[in-house]
Amino acid sequence: MEKNTMSCLVLASGLMIILVLSASASASPSNGITCEEALTQLITCNPYFLGFGPSPSPICCEGVQNVSQQANTTTIRRSLCECFENAAKAFQVIPERLKQLPQLCKVEVPVPLDPTVDCNT
Repeated sequence: MEKNTMSCLVLASGLMIILVLSASASASPSNGITCEEALTQLITCNPYFLGFGPSPSPICCEGVQNVSQQANTTTIRRSLCECFENAAKAFQVIPERLKQLPQLCKVEVPVPLDPTVDCNT
């Protein structure tokens, strides 16, 4: 039964990414990592974000590291902030899990991982 739940979760996550990407397409920077690329690299974090498991997987943390390294300009960071904010709301991510991700993955992130943050500051 748990396998079916995870399969449904992955399918639903994929559909939600399409919706978020459609809404965030205009917020993607012309150079650097895009919202779509960032969400694709972080898709393996969804089970952790939604409360399945006590910690993020090593693959999730690798994605966090990759995205963090590519968020190297203010424009990209602002775009990713908006992207993550929209995705967190669309996926119904547990906010505390999102905020704990950098510490658990031992990665400094230049983008606030908080669905309530003002991305324009």
